[in-house]
Order: sequence, then structure tokens, then C-alpha cells
Amino acid sequence: MKAADLAEGSISAVDIDGEHVLLSKIGGDIFAVSGACTHEDADLGQGFVLDGRVVCPLHLSQFDLKTGEAVTPPATAPLKRYRTRVDGGTVYVEV
Repeated sequence: MKAADLAEGSISAVDIDGEHVLLSKIGGDIFAVSGACTHEDADLGQGFVLDGRVVCPLHLSQFDLKTGEAVTPPATAPLKRYRTRVDGGTVYVEV
């Protein structure tokens, strides 16, 4: 995906090599975390962003988009984080 296609404070769910990944841009930096809630496996790409967190559409658990940390219950386990880099305007994710 092109870095310019990811708006500040937004999320985009993508599938990479069998992994469902959630990309976000916060403070101009791009982050990647697992796109499935650790509580009930809901698609976080269907959620929304609130203060740098993605809110799960199923039970409203919140995860920090930079660290993957579960911030509010019912989820308690963090999301898996992935390394990202931007080269030539394209976002690359290490899965």
C-alpha cells in the first residue's frame, strides 16, 4: 500500500501472507498490529479509531495502535506487532 493512501489517525486492514494486519498512521509514523481482537477474534478493521486506539466492534475493547497493548477489557492480551518501513512511498510490513 502507498503511505499517502493511509490518512493520519486512520486504520486500514490488509491481508499479508495469510496474516490479517491492521495498519495505522499516528504522528506521521506507520504502525502494524494484528487485525483480530485477542478476546473474540473480531475483525478490528471493522472498528474505529479513538485517541490512537482501535476500538473492537464486538465488545469495545481498546488496543493501543503503537504498542498493541490491550487498554480496556474484556480483552487482556496484546495484539501482535509487526515491523514496518516506508521505501519509495510504499509501506512494507515484516510478517
